Amino acid sequence: MAVFNLTHSDPSVFILMGIPGLEAAHVWISIPFSMFYVIGLLGNVMLLFTVGKEQTLHKPMYLLLCMLALTDIGTPTFVVPKALCIFWFGLKGITVGGCLTQMFFLHAVSLMHSAVLVTMAFDRYVAICDPLRYSTILTNTGIAKLVLAGLIRAVLFILPLPLLLSRQPFCSNRFIPHTQCEHIAVVKMSCGDISANKTYGLVLLFIVNTLDLTLIALSYSLIIRAVLRISSKEAHQKTLSTCTAHVCVMLMYYTPSLFSNLTHRFGQGIAPQVHIILADLYLLVPPMLNPIIYGVKTKELRDKMGKYTCTW
Repeated sequence: MAVFNLTHSDPSVFILMGIPGLEAAHVWISIPFSMFYVIGLLGNVMLLFTVGKEQTLHKPMYLLLCMLALTDIGTPTFVVPKALCIFWFGLKGITVGGCLTQMFFLHAVSLMHSAVLVTMAFDRYVAICDPLRYSTILTNTGIAKLVLAGLIRAVLFILPLPLLLSRQPFCSNRFIPHTQCEHIAVVKMSCGDISANKTYGLVLLFIVNTLDLTLIALSYSLIIRAVLRISSKEAHQKTLSTCTAHVCVMLMYYTPSLFSNLTHRFGQGIAPQVHIILADLYLLVPPMLNPIIYGVKTKELRDKMGKYTCTW
């Protein structure tokens, strides 16, 4: 308790409260938290290892899967260790600098994840609608350039969030009712004018999601049009099956992301515990399921992963 009081009196420290109202259940809540994290970490590391070892998998589709796996490792890693420290040891203090750093990497990696999904939709579009030029359009160098563009976009778009907050005065009440330094949760700690912060965060949410979802929708509308021109129903199913995994992963990412962000801003009647749990599950469940979905739906990857799993 002495440590907690000392931390609370320090003006350079925030207090992450975990899940207020469910403090007695923190230890129990930590069990699925840690399980989801470990399963996701093992699955994504296994995917990276398999693609790295198998020369036949050094193709644009699998390189994009590796980028997706890296974002799936990074996103929960920025949150789960600190959350478990709160749940297990009551270590709730985090410096303002550490909080803003966590916020930047958390949102930047999330934006990078979205860019990878857009690139994967483009990959499926070229593979189905222009297969003869696939190897010339989507080279490994081309994929690297697209990924780099997504990384630069993520940094440029997210960097203003912590920079704007670093200029804000913070109130004496530095308790953040959350397990992580989510942007909107930290904004509420400020005593200054936060209209610019809230507006930029909301505009960024809609612009990025609208742009990315529009590009994905355009890719799939062209894919569906190309598939409908194929006379054979068997060919229909075979062609669309190559997109199934990507569609599942995309829905798992965008649906809870939009729901969590919108309810946090506009769902005033929803209990705070629901907001926090939704935000945490959004960071934990997709990274855990993504390698499983691609392992099940992609035969070539499934066979290679199975070989190394059996060896181990």
